[in-house]
Amino acid sequence: MSIEKFESIYERAALRKGGTAQLELLLNKPLPRSELAKIPDDRWLAAFTEKVFQCGISWNVVRKKWPNFEEVFFQFRIQPLLMQPDEVWEEKAQDPRIIRHLTKVKTIPANAMMIYSAGLQHDSFGNMVANWPSEDITGLWAYLKKHGQRLGGNTGAYALRQMGVDTFILSSDVESYLRNYGIIDGGRDTKRVHLAANKAFNQWKEESDRSLSEISQVIAYSCGDNRVLISASEQ
Repeated sequence: MSIEKFESIYERAALRKGGTAQLELLLNKPLPRSELAKIPDDRWLAAFTEKVFQCGISWNVVRKKWPNFEEVFFQFRIQPLLMQPDEVWEEKAQDPRIIRHLTKVKTIPANAMMIYSAGLQHDSFGNMVANWPSEDITGLWAYLKKHGQRLGGNTGAYALRQMGVDTFILSSDVESYLRNYGIIDGGRDTKRVHLAANKAFNQWKEESDRSLSEISQVIAYSCGDNRVLISASEQ
């Protein structure tokens, strides 16, 4: 299937954002693989937990309470969390210092176990992520969904982007673009859609020599209601 050249997408995004210089200022770039590998396990768990709690509510509400989350959950250190009995998690879910949501709180030990298990196989979770092939980034999304809890949809991808992983995101603007140009159809979270989107992004990456993260943001800025302000869906 023939898809739009990235150069055309970039030119349209630059026009909407006031020129190439302004557009480049908006683009966040991923971390080098060497830096990703050094990120400790507790920071990965913190990122996943933050995104899980941000689902369905204001992100700023979670951010304001985040220091309390760090305190209540032992700075998200894996070993202390895995040693907690089940009844402790129910108690922590009632702590008024955090957002009280038992189902979301219970994702913490589950995702801690995912990170711990990955570390046994790959030396650390960060090392696994750093060495994951970028041409199969949706395979990493699938790993998080399968082995973690509540990390499907865009939750896992947003957490990865926040940590500096080179990933695109099926934000509303990006998804709309891909559908309008016939690149994807069907359910957003299906394997077929992920593979089709991944294939298109790999082509644009080869054309432009840019990261998946940059391409994703450029696409978002090339369409939708974000001519002047930064799109909240791609921050």
